[in-house]
Amino acid sequence: MKTKKEVYSILEKHDVSVCDTTLRDGEQTAGIVFSNVEKYRIAQLLDDAGVPQIEAGIPTMGADEKKAVRHIARMKLSASVLGWNRATLADIDTSIECDVDSVAISMSASDIHIEHKLKKSREWVLEQVAKSVEHAKAHGLYISCNGEDASRADIDFLIQFAKTAKDSGADRFRYCDTIGRDDPFRCFDRVKKIIDTVGIDVEMHTHDDFGMATANCMAGVAAGARFMSTTVMGIGERSGNAPLEETVMACEHLFKKSTGISPLKLKALAEFVSVASGRPIAVSKPFLGANCFAHEAGIHADGIIKDAQNYEPYNPEEVGLERSIVIGKHSGRNTIVTKMAEQGADLTDQEASDLLDRVRRIAVKLHRSISSKELLIMYNDMKAGEDPFDDEY
Repeated sequence: MKTKKEVYSILEKHDVSVCDTTLRDGEQTAGIVFSNVEKYRIAQLLDDAGVPQIEAGIPTMGADEKKAVRHIARMKLSASVLGWNRATLADIDTSIECDVDSVAISMSASDIHIEHKLKKSREWVLEQVAKSVEHAKAHGLYISCNGEDASRADIDFLIQFAKTAKDSGADRFRYCDTIGRDDPFRCFDRVKKIIDTVGIDVEMHTHDDFGMATANCMAGVAAGARFMSTTVMGIGERSGNAPLEETVMACEHLFKKSTGISPLKLKALAEFVSVASGRPIAVSKPFLGANCFAHEAGIHADGIIKDAQNYEPYNPEEVGLERSIVIGKHSGRNTIVTKMAEQGADLTDQEASDLLDRVRRIAVKLHRSISSKELLIMYNDMKAGEDPFDDEY
């Protein structure tokens, strides 16, 4: 178990720190269950990638969950290990039993939740926040105090909530867009106001119900948030969470903020989580998918052949992907000439035009792209005056 001073040292090394919750919020995805052995491997891969804090689970669930959290806390990872809790002393005590060095203490912040879920008052909420945070502080834990449904909370009460957490000993406030209802502009304003008014570190925990999890997370970072809550591939309840790979790469490339996480190790991590969760990696998934660097359209492919930076936002090698020029309906002459030259055939202008016409026609009939080997066969057929795909008599 790391000391609070050691946790601070881990979390302050870079401009933005990630608290990855794949093992907690990610596993809460409907239909996903990780075995404990899979959890241990995911924790190791997260640690190897440089993730500074791992939210290992909910100890108060007991049984295998408690066993898994305790095991991860004892794996001697470089990362801080955090347990998630409701704002109750019993939950926090269960986390303490698991030897975690950090706790997340979660309490509803919106009137919708307070009145209709908790059936309590704002005053009661603040009392529970104070008691639970003080209890965790007394045990020397690093504390993230979570404002559940913060995006729908009254901003003045949310500031009071965050101030109560800070005054009671919380190290950061987690701004939770619990049902993904925020937008980047509003999110920026609210997070900035919390930071400016309360003076507490803020962590962004965003959901993707309106497709804005990454955008809202980065809006918070732009407003001054120093922490991001993520999951691998964005798995999570309903439409998921802000993806680890997207937020890390956005920080590094668009915001010029370091996270200490190795982009090159994200693909292997995602592939393991994909298998363990039964959620395939979409071909168009940013930073992970097979199509990230696939080019077919003539103008784009020609631009890539001349200089990759014409149509690529970062180098594929950075995330362990490969560039591919796809032959198909939208290909241009230069792609055909280049692909044939790679196979030892120098086309005349007329041959290139004729072969391109044939490629486009056949791609439509096959409803797919054409491989390099098929392209060579088509070329040889064309030279021999044959066309196996001609169905007109």
